[in-house]
Amino acid sequence: QVQLVESGGGLVQAGGSLRLSCAASGRTYSSYALGWFRQVPGKEREFVAAISGSGGTTVHADAVKGRFTISRDNAKNTMYLQMNSLKPEDTAVYYCAATSLYRSPYRSESLYDSWGQGTQVTVSS
Repeated sequence: QVQLVESGGGLVQAGGSLRLSCAASGRTYSSYALGWFRQVPGKEREFVAAISGSGGTTVHADAVKGRFTISRDNAKNTMYLQMNSLKPEDTAVYYCAATSLYRSPYRSESLYDSWGQGTQVTVSS
């Protein structure tokens, strides 16, 4: 497994921006897909974005398409989520995830087997 640590969360006003980072250590990082998910208390965790092992293919949820951008720097073993035009409904704990089996980005959280501890993002209106 790979160890994942998120950072960059915080409090921001609606319309503002944040960049989340996910630092990885452990097994070979660059071969496999990574993803971002988010969860609001009392609700199921939902897919936000995913990126292939090479970084050449990305997938974004419809709710964030055009506002959020996922990227990765394999030389730094780090993944990012640039979040622009934030809305109060983006408020959640954001988790990064890694899969040890797949190189392509998938939306299903069941395909990811390593998770970070989460970072809180709060967007005020």
